[in-house]
Amino acid sequence: MTNEITTKLKQASDGLLFMSESDFPFEVFFWSAEAKKTLTDQKLLQLTGHSPDVLVETVDIDYFFRNSAQEKDWHDNEQKETVKKFQSLVETLKANLSDIQVYRVGTINIDVYIVGKTLSGDLAGLLTKVVET
Repeated sequence: MTNEITTKLKQASDGLLFMSESDFPFEVFFWSAEAKKTLTDQKLLQLTGHSPDVLVETVDIDYFFRNSAQEKDWHDNEQKETVKKFQSLVETLKANLSDIQVYRVGTINIDVYIVGKTLSGDLAGLLTKVVET
């Protein structure tokens, strides 16, 4: 089960960069039994090795991907292909994980954890970064 979900997420995110003031790839993560309890902001900071006083903001998955997974009239063919890949990524996340939350950790250089529950109750998802000045 672990390999299956991480493989699907790797394939869906392969080659995609999340665009902000810098572009960052996605990394797959899997947190087993340790994380099966309810994921709180403090638990997330603990699991990710962040200081307990770092700012954590939670956003909806559709809101997080609102700019990258929606085609615009002015997109060229390459941009339209990238949008399709992001749409596929969001579909893969939603099809394989439940209770998905997007956690933005920090300010300016923000670590982003897209976390959901697997069928077995473990937590899995993707990590990327955004830069907002």
